[in-house]
Amino acid sequence: MSVESFSAFCGKRWVSPVHNINNVSRLAIASVLVMTLAATAAAQAQGRAAQRGAQAPEGTAAPAPGVSPGEIQQMFDAYVVLQAQDVLQLKDDQYAQFITRLKTLQAARRRNENQRLMLVNQLRRILQAGDGRVDETMIQERLKSLDDLRLSSLTEIKQAQDGLDEILDLRQRARFRIFEEEMERRKVELVMRTRQANRQANRPRNEFQE
Repeated sequence: MSVESFSAFCGKRWVSPVHNINNVSRLAIASVLVMTLAATAAAQAQGRAAQRGAQAPEGTAAPAPGVSPGEIQQMFDAYVVLQAQDVLQLKDDQYAQFITRLKTLQAARRRNENQRLMLVNQLRRILQAGDGRVDETMIQERLKSLDDLRLSSLTEIKQAQDGLDEILDLRQRARFRIFEEEMERRKVELVMRTRQANRQANRPRNEFQE
């Protein structure tokens, strides 16, 4: 995913048109910050790709730069934070508390997702052992850890969500659920688009020749 593609996404408005200078300022700040995040993520991805390319065997193509799903999630989290006041129609006295509690919710989600992926990757490595031996004890331990994480993450995320809901009225809670659902859909679209673009960029040149 390029900086331009994410910036184009951020240009779409999810609320009514801007009518005052405060909204204009917030939108400008949001666009600048998200573009900065996108540029930083792209630069990091290019650095990783350059490093992999330097280690690639002679005669093979270096992997095309891409943005990881984790980096895309960080961009979306930043965008939600910066657009929340307009989307939810928050009052000024709600905003500071809302941002603090929203970041707590986002951090809980990211932390538990990272732990889940780590355990899944450990399971994958155990099953793909080079010597053909599979340690069933280790598999049982990782499966139990996944089950325990699922239960603890549900509790932690629910507590963070409840804390956020405490400062929102009924309509604001409904707007927030809709906005998050739309962000999740857009995120999945961008992740799939990025993966497809990277696969095409990594094909040998002769595949594109007639």
